[in-house]
Amino acid sequence: MNCIRVMLLMLSFAGVAGFSQAAAPRPVDVTVDASRAVGSLPPVWRFFGADEPNYATMKDGRKLLAELGELRPGEVYFRAHNLMTSGDGTPAFKWGSTNLYTETADGQPVYDFTVVDRIIDTYLARGVRPYLQIGFTPEAMSTAPTGTLYQHAWRPGFDYKLIATGWTWPPKSYEKWGELVYQWTKHNVERYGRAEVERWYFEVWNEANLRFYWQGTPADFYKLHDFAIAGVRRALPTARVGGPDTAGPGGEFMDGFLQHVTSGKNHATGQTGTPTDFLAFHAKGRPAFVDGHVRMGISQHLKEVDGGFTKVLSVPALANKPVVIGESDPEGCAACPGPQNAYRNGTMYSSYTAASFARIWELAEQRRVNLEGVLSWSFTFESQPWFAGYRQLATNGVDLPVLNVFRLFAQLGREKLRATSSAQIPLATVIADGIRGEPDVGVIATRAGTKIAILLWHYHDDDVAGPDAAVRIDIAGLPKKAARVSLWRVDGAHANSFAAWKAMGSPIAPDATQYAALEQASRLVAEPLPLARHGRAARIEVGLPRQGVALVVVGE
Repeated sequence: MNCIRVMLLMLSFAGVAGFSQAAAPRPVDVTVDASRAVGSLPPVWRFFGADEPNYATMKDGRKLLAELGELRPGEVYFRAHNLMTSGDGTPAFKWGSTNLYTETADGQPVYDFTVVDRIIDTYLARGVRPYLQIGFTPEAMSTAPTGTLYQHAWRPGFDYKLIATGWTWPPKSYEKWGELVYQWTKHNVERYGRAEVERWYFEVWNEANLRFYWQGTPADFYKLHDFAIAGVRRALPTARVGGPDTAGPGGEFMDGFLQHVTSGKNHATGQTGTPTDFLAFHAKGRPAFVDGHVRMGISQHLKEVDGGFTKVLSVPALANKPVVIGESDPEGCAACPGPQNAYRNGTMYSSYTAASFARIWELAEQRRVNLEGVLSWSFTFESQPWFAGYRQLATNGVDLPVLNVFRLFAQLGREKLRATSSAQIPLATVIADGIRGEPDVGVIATRAGTKIAILLWHYHDDDVAGPDAAVRIDIAGLPKKAARVSLWRVDGAHANSFAAWKAMGSPIAPDATQYAALEQASRLVAEPLPLARHGRAARIEVGLPRQGVALVVVGE
């Protein structure tokens, strides 16, 4: 099937003027005051991550990293597990390794930075910087009981508990652990330069409040953290350090951590407290499979975000620190496919991303949290079946709709404008109940110079069909020279490789021509829109399908 035929198939269900051919569209009124700034919109979306660090150096990983780097060159960050895990560097589900540390027969340390250098080199060459996770325990250091597996044998469908093997145990020597972190940081400064490494984030471990990831006690982790941070700061006193990247708000574990880093005795230095430049926790939604369709859990996601903000704000000495939500996703397991996760291929995932980020921005502003990053734990899985349902940004090198929402985010300015929508569900309602009644048709508007960007989304927790939204945008206070209007869409018929693949008949192995057509179908394409202008006011009309996202840009 050639590219033209695929595009014709897609256009056949696009409808007229952006509307589907289903029920009558729902009228929605949006107002934007382009002359009235109401705050800032930090680019918190520019953080990504994955369990599998070695995928970054493979063909699809390199391609995707380059696309992420293009979103905001030099300001995109990537977090990966397993950067210190022992092994030969062969990737697998929820696994990776670099063989950073081994020991001689008499227990002397051997440092080998070859594999981890290749990973970081790949990031930096594509405009991406490390959000460097210090973990996990190298095999030679692990206190795991004799006979414990080190590399797990988990695969999709197996019991998830099989993942927690020898790498989850505390080190035999915290001094050797701290020295390893020092040597690695010193090497990074020598290889990449002080100014470069100063721009990275350094944090220790992942979700150590879960027995699954950490077999020691909370106190053991605080000690591990102290020795690691001391090692980083010994090599680079100006390094940006923080943590602890807990699962959810972190409960008593986070309370203990915050107390320890502010007023506890540092296990490595003997001083009071531990350097903390940023704080990090995770937040996840909780979808369910209901009556044959997915029902998303945006309410749970936002409750965890708010719980984490509450923890940060509870300690006055830390309340103004930058916050990174180190994993922020619709649910927990990126590597778990299946019918209940097939929503990730299409517009359910992309519209959820727009609606959830909008609420996280709003919640941070309301709670006066210094939100610096919201990290999407989604990357790609090399050489896996097409559209298998993994939480990823691309499949076999072809972008999924969700990646295009990040491209829309990248066009937003930092100056937020006053904007309202007659169909936007209030934040308190979304946190309490999700979006289970009327759909959420929301708006964010920004200004950068004379460019006005208006982000629209049409979201519902239930992945079922519904009427389009007929959005009428009234803009006041336009710059005098603003004359050109462009529209970008991510919906069932635009920037959607999954829809194109299904139109092809869902081929198991697309040929070269089909592959090119899928790449073409995945791309965002700007459409010109008419601008009915009256002085400094204007009206724009946009059809927005259910689970669709759109960006309207008004400029010269």
